[in-house]
Amino acid sequence: MEKNRVLKILPGRVREMIEKEIDTYEGLQEIKLRTGKPLLMRCGGEEYIPGRGHPYIVTAEDVRETIDYASNYSLYAYEEEMRQGFITIEGGHRVGMTGQAILEKGQVKNLKYISSVNIRISHEVQGCADQVFPFILCRRQLKHTLIISPPGCGKTTLLRDMIRQISDGNQYIKGMTVGVVDERSEIAGCYMGVAQNHLGIRTDVLDRCPKAEGMIMLIRSMAPQVIAVDEIGAREDVHAIEYAMHCGCRMLATMHGASIEELRRKPVSGKMMEEKRFERYIILEGKAKIQGIYDENGKLMEKKI
Repeated sequence: MEKNRVLKILPGRVREMIEKEIDTYEGLQEIKLRTGKPLLMRCGGEEYIPGRGHPYIVTAEDVRETIDYASNYSLYAYEEEMRQGFITIEGGHRVGMTGQAILEKGQVKNLKYISSVNIRISHEVQGCADQVFPFILCRRQLKHTLIISPPGCGKTTLLRDMIRQISDGNQYIKGMTVGVVDERSEIAGCYMGVAQNHLGIRTDVLDRCPKAEGMIMLIRSMAPQVIAVDEIGAREDVHAIEYAMHCGCRMLATMHGASIEELRRKPVSGKMMEEKRFERYIILEGKAKIQGIYDENGKLMEKKI
């Protein structure tokens, strides 16, 4: 079913090439179409050119067909998403695109002359967070936790499963109400307002909303016990996180980075570490592979689990 949701938005020639190349859908992460360039795929963390020495050169028509299929032939209906450079299709898969930006009052309104498409396949890995729960809880109370990794190493995948388990409850923690601000539709993968990924029975999702504004909205309207956000970094995000913590909410968040030392050097994260805003830091080095878990002082608690 999931495989068909992705393949059905591709032109027939591209679809045939991919079906010949992949034995299992599980490892497929990205499909990249760039006008006039070879078709590229990423599987199991490795990028390669399908075709066994005879690459398929993507045409402008291929790109146009893909966008038509992804938008159901109505780009106008997806104008708000297009402004951010992507469309989310059924199943929570993201169709990113680049081209010429259309500006209005100095802000991006839409895209035209689209030349590149990157289809990012949404994969849920239920149970991938099992190993972190003994470290992010103390006396069955959740610690403020920040997940750090370079792009594509599974921080959103790990966050998603943490949300699910905290919402449903598990052997370590009683189920809690979780509010998710999903600014880029990557956590829940909402399609027409409905979450395509499993985030638990006590989870409320605010989709396509700026993180800082969304956190405050959730606190005022949904009384969350836990707030989860992806890819923090702006100063306004930090101010909203501080507000949420002062309101008694537990925080789960992710941030780009490669090490605890790098976090200390960055202005925003360095200040948070000095103030000990987060109590646990999970550093990833591969596809949801944990390099280490650190306490609020940046001291290593557990390595390579």
